[in-house]
Amino acid sequence: MKLFILGILLPFLNEVIQGQKSDTLLINHVNVISMTSNQVLEDQEVLIVNQKIQRIQAASNSPKSGNYQVVDASGKYLVPGFHEMHFHWRNQLGGIERDLNLLLANGVTTVRNMAEYDWQDQVAIREKINSGEVLGPRYFTTGPYLNSSMLQSEEEAREMVQLHVEKGYDFLKIADNLPENTYLSLLEEAEKEGLPVIGHAQRAMDLDYSLRMKSIEHVEEFVYLFGETQRNDGDFLAKMVEEIKTSGITVVPTLKVFERIVNYLHDSEFEKLGKVEYAKYMLPGDRNYWLSEQNPYRRDLKGKVLFDKDAEILVSEWLVWMQDFTLRLSDAGVPLMIGSDTFGLVVPGFSLHEEMALLQDLGMEPFEILKAATVTPARYLGTQALEGSISPGKNANLVLLNSNPLEDIQSTQKIAAVILNGKFMDRNALDSLLQEVLEINAVSENIKN
Repeated sequence: MKLFILGILLPFLNEVIQGQKSDTLLINHVNVISMTSNQVLEDQEVLIVNQKIQRIQAASNSPKSGNYQVVDASGKYLVPGFHEMHFHWRNQLGGIERDLNLLLANGVTTVRNMAEYDWQDQVAIREKINSGEVLGPRYFTTGPYLNSSMLQSEEEAREMVQLHVEKGYDFLKIADNLPENTYLSLLEEAEKEGLPVIGHAQRAMDLDYSLRMKSIEHVEEFVYLFGETQRNDGDFLAKMVEEIKTSGITVVPTLKVFERIVNYLHDSEFEKLGKVEYAKYMLPGDRNYWLSEQNPYRRDLKGKVLFDKDAEILVSEWLVWMQDFTLRLSDAGVPLMIGSDTFGLVVPGFSLHEEMALLQDLGMEPFEILKAATVTPARYLGTQALEGSISPGKNANLVLLNSNPLEDIQSTQKIAAVILNGKFMDRNALDSLLQEVLEINAVSENIKN
């Protein structure tokens, strides 16, 4: 399988290298959304040399092409590369390359993987991508998906931190409730080692305990942290939002994946999912499973009663609450990041744009949504010196759009090109990445059968 993937990627890589005669690229007559403000710099030229942005200035009518590539981007908009901050590689079949292709084709130039399963070596993936051996976004990763059964004592917590440090993971992620002493020992040991702890909330403890992590994954966690009466108390929620803001923690809402659960339980919405065009990029076995009555949410929840309510009604109400709470967090200035969880019928790459569109539907301004996909993740990852905005000296990881995302965030889906490490991938190249995914899917299905 690896040889097959290498064979289909090499022609593309050669095409990119041959199409760009040197390490210099000039994007001319482009509208720049630098993300240093919410203003558009109109009709600019952006010079990229040796993978870095060298200068941004008013466009020239007759740029000197010399020995480098010039792109006429008239009428287009240049934004920083997108960050997918809650990604999972879920299926070994077909390899990681298919997911990386989907991410790149959708303008993702930085990704944070959120679990290492027992058949994966996420550090090796990170090193191959970051060294250029494998084509993909800049890569960060957590270690194993940790639950309470793996961390029952203070000693086990300290040992797990040391395992993460020795392996070289970027983060340690916890997925459910830990004993209080174990949790506190984990945080203390991780702080000594400079290892950020992230993950699900500690639902059996007061909110303050969860706010000691670097980030909380899923706004759904607040449904479980607060009781039903508290969730409907505006004064209580205002206090909690202020506490969250004061703590400085970052939240990754991942609303789309929960909306999908609601869709799975609603018959007419479930039927529509089968007609979603980008579902074709899923592995056939996965797609057929999630679109069948074997879908675990339909199988285990549909028609069932949870907390004295029909499950479909309950999760629909929870989703409405989560959407409202996300907007409260945004309005209060709590740092948010875009992440989609890439689970079930949530397809890597495409789901990033679905998440952003959903946030716009809630009432978030496009500039704030773009911040959550660019500036805030760069600050969170400690890469703000080189990533997250468009300015001289920063890495040339950029996305060229056909329309203005500050007017409608769905413009992020209208990608004309992606610039990764200074290399220009036009629409044809991006479509080739998507076509390779379809080819990998077909080969994988044949192997499986």
